[in-house]
Amino acid sequence: MGDIPAREARVHMQMFRRLPLTLVRGEGTRVWDDTGRSYLDFVAGIAVDTLGHGHPGLADTIAHQARTLMHVSNLFYSEPQVALAEILVDHSALDQVFFCNSGAEANEGAIKLARKWGIQHRNGAYEIISTNNSFHGRTLATVAATGTARYREPFGPQLPGFVFVDYDDLDAIKAATTDRTCAVLLEPIQGEGGVNVPAADYLRGVRKWCDEQGILLILDEVQTGCGRTGTLWAYEQAGIEPDIMTLAKGLGGGVPIGAVLSKDHCAVFEPGDHGSTFGGNPLATAAGAYVLQQVIEGGVLQNAVARGEQLERRLAAIEDRSELAAGQRGAGLLRALVLHRDVAGEVVTRALAHGLILNPVRPNTVRFMPPLTVTADEIDQAAAIVEQVLAEIASS
Repeated sequence: MGDIPAREARVHMQMFRRLPLTLVRGEGTRVWDDTGRSYLDFVAGIAVDTLGHGHPGLADTIAHQARTLMHVSNLFYSEPQVALAEILVDHSALDQVFFCNSGAEANEGAIKLARKWGIQHRNGAYEIISTNNSFHGRTLATVAATGTARYREPFGPQLPGFVFVDYDDLDAIKAATTDRTCAVLLEPIQGEGGVNVPAADYLRGVRKWCDEQGILLILDEVQTGCGRTGTLWAYEQAGIEPDIMTLAKGLGGGVPIGAVLSKDHCAVFEPGDHGSTFGGNPLATAAGAYVLQQVIEGGVLQNAVARGEQLERRLAAIEDRSELAAGQRGAGLLRALVLHRDVAGEVVTRALAHGLILNPVRPNTVRFMPPLTVTADEIDQAAAIVEQVLAEIASS
C-alpha cells in the first residue's frame, strides 16, 4: 500500500473502517491492489458496480458523454436525462422521476414529497413510519428516518416526524398508524441491517393497510433495485406497487446518481419545492441509461438470476459442511451467510488474504454483493475460499 494510509490519515476525516488495501484497477469482478495482487470483488462498491469494473461499453458511454456535454443546469433540458427517465417509467410501476446524486438524497426527496402530500391530502399529516434496524442515509432527515439509534444520537435534536416499529411486523405498523401518518417507509430487504428478508406476505399486507388507511407506501430500493435481487425491482417479487420508490447505488454502475420515482397521484412537487445542482446531469444519466439497457436487454438480469441461484446453492452446501455456518438469507445477488459466532470480521480478513473481498455487515453476518455480471466460475471460486476460511477458523 506504500504510504497511502499515512497520507490519508493526515488529510482525510477518519470516518471509515478501511480494509488494509489500496485498489488501483478493476476488470469485471476482479480488482488489483498497488502491489499487483488481484482479488475477487464480492462487495462491488456496496452493490454499486452493476456491470463490474472497467466495463468497455459503460466506459465508452461515459467518455463520449464527457466529450459531448458533461453538465448543464436543470434550468435547461437535456436528452440523456429524459432518456433515462423514460426507461425508468416504461419499466416500472411509477409515473414520474426526479434525479439526484445519491441514495440519501433520493430518500430525502421522498420524505419531502410524502410530507407535502400528507399536508395537502391528509389534513396536515407528516409522520412517516419506519422500521428498526433500517438504513436510509446519513443526512439529518434520512438519519432521523433510520431505525438504528447509534446513527442518529450523536447529532443532537432529531428531525421530528418519524415513528419506528419492528421490521416484518404488520401489526406494529397498524398500531403505529394515526391521523398524523402520511406514509410507511420500508426496504424490501434490509441491506445494511443484515440482509433481512421479510415474510412472503409482509409487503402485500403493508400495501393493503396503506390502501385502507389512505397513506403512502415508500420503498427504499437503493440497494435492492436495478436487478440486484433477481428482478428489476424487488417490489415485483412481492406482487405489489409502491407509491414512491427511491434508487441509487447500482443505477449508475459506479457513477453517482439517485432517483425518486412517484405515482402521479402523489407527485405533488412544484417548481421551487426541491432541486439539485448536479442531479440528472447528462454524464450520470447517460451512464444510468446504459446500465439499465444492459440489465433489461443485455442479458445481465438473466445472469443475476442464474448466479444468484448458484450462490444460494453453494452457501447451502457450506452450511451443511461447516460447523460455523448457521444459514443464509437474501435474494438474487444480495445474500448473507449467517454464522454461529461473531467472527464475520475474521472471515472477511482471512478471505482477503485468500483473494476475496467480502463485507462483515453484522458481527455474525457476511454479505455478498458481486457485480451482476459475475461468472459461474467466480461464484465457485468465492464459495471455495469461504469454505476454506471457515475451516481455518473452526480449527484455530
